[in-house]
Amino acid sequence: MMPEYGRSVQQMVEHCKTLKDKEKRMQCANSIIMTMANIVEHTADKEDFKKKLWNHLAAIANYELDIDYPVDIERVDDENARPEKIDYPQKRIRKRNYGSIVESFAGHLAEMDDAAKSEQLSLLIANHMKRDLSNWSVDSMSDSKVVEDLAQFTNGKIQIDLNRNQLISDGELLSSRISTSVKKKKKK
Repeated sequence: MMPEYGRSVQQMVEHCKTLKDKEKRMQCANSIIMTMANIVEHTADKEDFKKKLWNHLAAIANYELDIDYPVDIERVDDENARPEKIDYPQKRIRKRNYGSIVESFAGHLAEMDDAAKSEQLSLLIANHMKRDLSNWSVDSMSDSKVVEDLAQFTNGKIQIDLNRNQLISDGELLSSRISTSVKKKKKK
């Protein structure tokens, strides 16, 4: 029923249900609650945690444990226990290393009328694509590949001239990745 407590707690609950004396069942239930408290880490206040444990005990016992619960038990139906599954949007991504957002930006870029803005945005997108390539694989990072892929995304409408325009340098890109990873390690 609740895998976080494990098989042994389930077996203890089953044993507790077979006890004939109500006082012994209550003592057994208290020891099960103590065991459950040791298994699960509690971060909330003590009263909420105790209530949660007693509710879990009742649920594990399928609400068949005849004891005097020290808290009000909230019965949870199995149908409502899990939320409905949300369908993940299925969208075909041509180049997974760039993602669908870069593809949609490139599509909007191809439809732009203003040539100056289009050129500036195409350089920004190309630099972002190069960062994505470096995250995917440092070996596959090249300006010509980025320019070729951007042209493919825009059906040839956007062509970046590498002689006139420079993308972010490999050294600068790699040094920013290294400095970011060092900062993350320092925070830990």
